[in-house]
Amino acid sequence: MDIKKFGVIGAGQMGNGIAQVVAASGLEVIMSDIKDEFCEKGIATITKNLDRMVKKERISQDDKTAILGKINTTTNLNDMKDVDFVVEAAVEREDLKFKLFQDLDKICPADTILSTNTSSIPIGRIAAQTGRPDKVIGMHFMNPVPVMKLVEIIKGIATSDETFSLTWELSEKFGKTPAEAGDYPGFIANRVLMPMINEAIFCLYQSVGNVEDIDTVMKLGMNHPMGPLGLADLIGLDTCLAIMETLYDGFKDSKYRPCPLLRRYVEAGWLGRKSGKGFYDY
Repeated sequence: MDIKKFGVIGAGQMGNGIAQVVAASGLEVIMSDIKDEFCEKGIATITKNLDRMVKKERISQDDKTAILGKINTTTNLNDMKDVDFVVEAAVEREDLKFKLFQDLDKICPADTILSTNTSSIPIGRIAAQTGRPDKVIGMHFMNPVPVMKLVEIIKGIATSDETFSLTWELSEKFGKTPAEAGDYPGFIANRVLMPMINEAIFCLYQSVGNVEDIDTVMKLGMNHPMGPLGLADLIGLDTCLAIMETLYDGFKDSKYRPCPLLRRYVEAGWLGRKSGKGFYDY
């Protein structure tokens, strides 16, 4: 299958990053969101990223213009009617993703591959919302997408080998390194990462250490580039909570119980960088 036109659902931090790397690979991109202002903010973020790359002489001004020229935006999901491949990068809510895949299944051509950037929801459950489960797959990019090299590729129980191979090859075309993960809640990345972040929040909750000391221990003691609390702020505390809830619901194991302090922060609207306040102030 020759992929020429690529759809991205969601213009937020993951969606606009995916759109950028896809356009940089030479494909035409349609990036959709529910409001024009979200699309405009996504394009502004991509432009800022590309300006930084031009300044560092990683790309030319002509490259920047060419990449931006390959990205169109829309607020009408029906504009996905002629794409060859879609990545859904909406918020981590099962009900929303289920509805999107039901709609995309009706809108997109029968041979279009429908992928999801979900960070924790099993692919088989999403695929079951469509009439093409063989063409549904997980394509989990890391944040920030233009910088991070990894893409987790997750087959659902019905995903075909052809869909898997094509998705793997696309990841490499985007300059990423794919890794296969089994279709269990959290896959590999977040099944390992999120309990660590959650435990760091428990350390704060139980006064084992303050924010700075917890992050300093992990950065200098374990050589992590970011501390777990700073990383949680980058990911979004609402996303962290949603992933922990998916792990807890999926495995029924108390080790995945979300820390009450994480829930309190989310309920207060302290979501991290995107809200201006989380474990740190921004």
